[in-house]
Parts: sequence; C-alpha cells; structure tokens
Amino acid sequence: MKFSKIIVFIFLLCGSLQSCTKNFIETNTSPNDSEEAYPYQFMANALITAVSANMNRNRTFNNELMQVTVSIGDGDGKVFRYDFRRSWSDYLWSNHYTQISNFKEMYKQAVKPLTYNRSYQAIAMLGQVWLYSILTDTYGDIPYTESNMGADEPKILEPKFDKQEDIYKDLFLKLDSANNLFKNKTSTETIDPTHDPVFKADLTKWRKLNNSLFLRLLLRVSGKKGALQPYAINKIKEILVDNTADYPIMSSNDDSAIIKWTDQGAYVSPFKSTRAQDFRAVALCSFFLDYLRDTNDPRIDIPTYGTSGINRMGIAPVSGNYVGVPSGYAAGSEDYSKMSYFYSFDQNNGVNSLQTEPLTGVIMPFAEVQFIKAEAVLKGWIEGSIEDYFYSGVENNIKLWIPTWAVTAKEHLAKSDREWKDNATVAEKMEQIHFQKYQALFMVDMQQWYEYRRTGYPVLPKGKGLKNNGEMPARMYYPVIVQSANPTNYKLAVQQQGPDEINTKVWWQKP
Repeated sequence: MKFSKIIVFIFLLCGSLQSCTKNFIETNTSPNDSEEAYPYQFMANALITAVSANMNRNRTFNNELMQVTVSIGDGDGKVFRYDFRRSWSDYLWSNHYTQISNFKEMYKQAVKPLTYNRSYQAIAMLGQVWLYSILTDTYGDIPYTESNMGADEPKILEPKFDKQEDIYKDLFLKLDSANNLFKNKTSTETIDPTHDPVFKADLTKWRKLNNSLFLRLLLRVSGKKGALQPYAINKIKEILVDNTADYPIMSSNDDSAIIKWTDQGAYVSPFKSTRAQDFRAVALCSFFLDYLRDTNDPRIDIPTYGTSGINRMGIAPVSGNYVGVPSGYAAGSEDYSKMSYFYSFDQNNGVNSLQTEPLTGVIMPFAEVQFIKAEAVLKGWIEGSIEDYFYSGVENNIKLWIPTWAVTAKEHLAKSDREWKDNATVAEKMEQIHFQKYQALFMVDMQQWYEYRRTGYPVLPKGKGLKNNGEMPARMYYPVIVQSANPTNYKLAVQQQGPDEINTKVWWQKP
C-alpha cells in the first residue's frame, strides 16, 4: 500500500517520468522516441499545457472568489461563497509540477555540449519561476529544492517543503540569472519559432517578460517586513530607474505575453472542451459587470464609441441591458437564473465568445507593468506621474482587446466620474490603481486573487451568504495525495506554516 502511494506521488511530481508527455502536442517529438532530446521538444507543450491549466482555474476558482462570475446555485461547494472542497487543490498542483519537470528537462538538455543554448536555458528558467510562483502563492510552503527529483540521483521520492521566503529568494536569483543568459547569448543561440507559442522566437520579448515578471514578484513581497523587503524595493528601483539598459521590460501591448488561440493545430483554447451549456450557465457578477456597463466600456458591445457588434468579452445582455448577480448572496434568497453570462461558441450567432477568443491565454499583460509603476511612484520608490501610468494601464488594457480604440482613457473615465483623482488619500489612490489593475488582470491565472490578498484592493462587497466568516481564503489546501504519499514532510510543512486550512496566511501575507 505504501509503495503504491509513493508511485502515485512520483507521477504527480513527474519525478520518474522523464518527459511528462501525456497529451504532448503534435508539433513536438517525445524525448522517449529518440536517444537524444532537444530543448525545443519540451517548450511548446509546457507553455500551452500550463496556460491551459491557468485558464481553467481562473474560470472556475479565481473568477468566483474575485467576483467576476457567480456559479448560480444553493448547494454546498460554491466558491463564490468561500466554500470549496479539498479536491479543488489537486488540479493545479499536479499540472504545474508536471510542467516544471518539462522546463527542468528543457534546461538540462540546453546545457549539454551538443545542444548548448543559453536562450533555451533562460526560457526554461523563466518557465520554472513562473510556475513555482503560482504554486507558492496558491499553497504557501511547497516542495522546491527537492521537487521533481525522482528520476536522477539522488532519487528523492518524498521532497521536503521549502519556506516561501526561501523560495522567493531563489526565484529572484533565477530571474537575474535568466536575464544574464538572455544578455550574454551569442547570435547563433536562437530558438525555433515553430516551437515558441508565445513570442515566435523573439528573444527580446522573452527577456522583457522575464524582467516584467521580476517586477510582479518583487512587488508581491515588498510589503513584507524582513530581509527581503529592502532588496525588493531597491531592485524595483534598479529595474525601473537605475539600470534600465540591463533590465528591459514590456513597453507596449506588443510585448504582452499571450498564447493566442488560432484554432489551428495545438492552438485550440481549452475553453472549447467545456460543454456549451456549462460555459454559459455561469452568471456575470455585478461587481465586475456593472463597471463595464456604467462606463460604456467598448469591450461589451455598447455603441457609445462606435463599437456596436464587437462584444469582445462575449457577454450576453438581458432584455437589452447587462445585469449581474451580487456575489455571496444567501442560499435560497433569490432566483438569479436569468442574468448576463458569457456566450458559448456554438449558440452565439456570430457574437464573440471567450470560448473562441484568441486573447484568453494570457501569461502577463503590458498594462500590469504600468500599474506596478503607478504603485511604485505612489509609495515613493521611484519618481514619475502616477496619473500617467494609471491612464496608460487603463488605455492599454482596453486597446489589447480593441487596438483601434481611439478614445483616451482620461476622456473615457471622465464620462463616468472614474478619472484619476490626485487629491485623494493614499488609500483611495491604491483603490483607484487596483480597481483598474483588477480589470487588466482579467483572465491572468489567479493574479487578481493574489493581489487582493496582498493589498486588500479592490474593495469587494460582502454578501450575506458568505461562508468562512466572510473572510477571503488566503490559500488552497494541500492536495489529499500529498498528505498520504508524503506524510512526514506534509506534517513538517503544517508545523512550519500553520494549519492546512484556507485561512492560514502564506508568508508574504503575515505581519
């Protein structure tokens, strides 16, 4: 019995499966089919599969917690009421550790003499940081230094859980190393564009993503008192002001990291596998939808700016209007079955649907970088105009969806009294920045949830039906398989971090 549990755990961490090639896309070749693997063979599959998993968790978990959608119903296990089962934790854990194995194998092949390539090394390192950061921000302390080590000596079948603070320290080292690899690569160390689903072999954009992700994670820990806080603040200043030449970052929407679903080959949105009736069964939340409606947002087919018929978000009106559901409503209190929802692709009669929308595979958008800059100015770490960064974030968020949009963000927001208010308090300015950042992080894995846990913004209304004493969950439970297959280290992790409950704050949330 113990042996079988270990085997299952190895599978989840991809320890003994060298290539982790389940559902490997047709454009890649399985490393098991040849004696020598090549770095590119791991790249597209890892990126597409990881983004697909992020999209699915964004839709069913993040959007429910963060009041984008409401899964109508009065039964138990409703995430929008802060009520979810332990089994929800398994999916992201098993998927991302599998893809981390692919990125580690990609790096391993890229340092071999015959296949040496610093560009692949850097992307493999960046991919690991990206997925480890999502895992640790979701669960807290996780297997890190000993994870995915079941294949090579020393074989570690029951990895220890590293402290989140130590994980972040190493993530920052990896991002710096990856930036240097991008910088020092030779002209011959290129990558194959057919195996790059994000930037089609544009290594300058990969480097910009690396350093923009660096900013995201530095900001994540910047409010946590301790040894990392001054490092994080100083590094943000170094990247944005003191050493911009060595740390290029995203500078336009063209730099946004997105796997665009073309419906060709491997580039098919994972949302298309959801049944049409299930996809449209989830209602839009009033917190998210009311803003789009009341500001005449061009992404949802409001003709104010001449965009009638576009409806890029694919939102269905109700009797000609957009009507959302209040999140956290008490079970049995209302019938919200006839509210606005996301169209499904097989019944929308030509109106866009997120099931087929090319832009849903977002890793990181340029607008997020602009809001990071706005917060950095607000907190006095760098000089600049908060207002300019704020409007740039809003404008580029909309233009990502509608490139031809010709209205300035300032003019757009002024029509609904949502423009930047420079005479506001610091707390009010944080709310302004993070309400718009919340909009920009639509479809970006679970970043809305992470940022809310970090800042408390945007301020979300609390319904009477919320469970968990109305407290936003601070983490997911550890997967059940971890408790049974790695019991010793699981117990040590609980002793180290706190009870395996949704209210146990992760390191960067604790005072």
